Amino acid sequence: MAPGTTRNGTRRSERSRVAILTATRELIGEVGYAKLTIEAIAARAGVGKQTIYRWWPSKGAVVFDSLLALGEAPDGGRELPDTGDVEADLKAVLRATAAEFSDPAFEAPIRALNTEIINDPELAALYREKMEGPTRAAKLRRLRSARDAGQLAADADLDLLVDLLFAPLAQRWLLRSGPLDDDFADALVDAALRAFRPA
Repeated sequence: MAPGTTRNGTRRSERSRVAILTATRELIGEVGYAKLTIEAIAARAGVGKQTIYRWWPSKGAVVFDSLLALGEAPDGGRELPDTGDVEADLKAVLRATAAEFSDPAFEAPIRALNTEIINDPELAALYREKMEGPTRAAKLRRLRSARDAGQLAADADLDLLVDLLFAPLAQRWLLRSGPLDDDFADALVDAALRAFRPA
């Protein structure tokens, strides 16, 4: 699909798109997902609700795009830092992830998206394709670089390492079972790397 076009091939107004996605994030923070309506988004964005229905098939899809827009950057915003020190780089990434999870502007829409994904297989597939897949690939590229540099064991299972690093953070956020702070982020990196360092 060409940038700026809808699934029907019609051109979007970039100004309207940004207004709609911004309004969506703002309203989720104010009223929550359950009370979020297309009508309210349209009113906040200053567009007709038919514009939103023409561009997105569901409320969940609008929420998903509003989250994708947070990560928009000229380079796609996908690459992890690579200073040559995998421990420092991973700690920086996990600290930033923990801070993002704690940011109300991010937390409300991502919780809403997770709720919607449970009940919408098409949205779940879109999430894996557009968000989870590219992000995981970037994590694996950084770990592969560290393995090639001898900072990780030559036989390290990098997929497993990604899960050991990030899944506990997501679990603690999902269940609100503990603080999401730098100490927790650093402890995850320390524990995971101990298991995957060269012998």
